[in-house]
Amino acid sequence: MDGIRLDPQRPGRRVDNLTIKSFRDRREMGRAAARDIAEELRERLARQHSARLIFAAAPSQSDVLVALVSEPGIDWARVTAFHMDEYIGLPEGAPESFAAWLDTHVFSRVPLAAANRIVPGADPAGIANAYATLLAKAPIDIVLLGIGVNGHVAFNDPPVADFEDPLDVKPVDLDLQCRQQQVDDDCFATLDDVPVRAITLTVPRLLRAERLFCIVPTRAKRAAVDAALNGPISTACPASILRRHADCTLYLDADSDPEA
Repeated sequence: MDGIRLDPQRPGRRVDNLTIKSFRDRREMGRAAARDIAEELRERLARQHSARLIFAAAPSQSDVLVALVSEPGIDWARVTAFHMDEYIGLPEGAPESFAAWLDTHVFSRVPLAAANRIVPGADPAGIANAYATLLAKAPIDIVLLGIGVNGHVAFNDPPVADFEDPLDVKPVDLDLQCRQQQVDDDCFATLDDVPVRAITLTVPRLLRAERLFCIVPTRAKRAAVDAALNGPISTACPASILRRHADCTLYLDADSDPEA
């Protein structure tokens, strides 16, 4: 699947339906992705009353979110936010939780219409069902996501990813490579500290959004990106399914791009 170069002012290539944009470093990547996301969001808010966004929570997303919340002309008061996964078993309000991470990076920094947090509590299955109902109340306009070192999207690790999943949100077991990534990303001190279960939005739920922006920096992700772009479309690399979405852009830096 040879890359096709696009407009030089908007650097990119295509693999199947997926547009790939590659940049010199993660800061440039984050700024470019934020500009594109902000443009999409402004256009949607110009033609509809409100917008609904799903955010990933991970260090890989920090550059784009820093830039996004500084973008001008976005009426955040008409934006409803969700997030795509959360650990099971952490104390409510734990700083390691994805809700807390998003509170710091997004939810507390812009005046959102609503920020809908996943709080697993003592009934993760019940909370997953309730969150699925909340998501289903209206279409999701935009998803901001990443790719894990094992190729996961959200917490759809290869052992649990299902491209035909009948559920929209579900509890899952986390595989070892995914849990180790959380230590390598300095989110937890040791592997034993990382929860073994989480709630995640499923692959079909993510793909039903109208517009996807996937932000993936660092050399640790290069092998997963290579598998997603050049391997078979398979749950062995869940991110490979992004090649079938009608409107998804993948943002890479020189470290994560297998062609750089």
